[in-house]
Amino acid sequence: MKIHLETGAGANIIRSYGTGEITVNQQTYTASLIIMPDRIVDWGPHSAAGLALKDFLLIADLEPEVVVLGTGSHLRFPAPAATQPLIQARIGLEVMDTAAACRTYIFSWAKAGAWRPRC
Repeated sequence: MKIHLETGAGANIIRSYGTGEITVNQQTYTASLIIMPDRIVDWGPHSAAGLALKDFLLIADLEPEVVVLGTGSHLRFPAPAATQPLIQARIGLEVMDTAAACRTYIFSWAKAGAWRPRC
């Protein structure tokens, strides 16, 4: 799905997403990453099945209010023990397939008034 924007300067905006790739601003990524409004962080897991405690420790260290976790083309929940760093830091976790996670990220920016999508 391609997304066209009116604004978004200075922010990490998901421009498009598809099977195995996400384009943020002008860069296309094919590996796991953490997208935040002000930065993009390389992230280790190669699949949802490979999510481990260390992966969620890295996220907890970034101190987000909520994590929207895209797990590929299908919804896959991480092991509860792996998510303990988020629970202990009182960070919300929403798990969904990657397409839904991208739409949620886009919607949250639009709702915050940071930018408005246009068709």
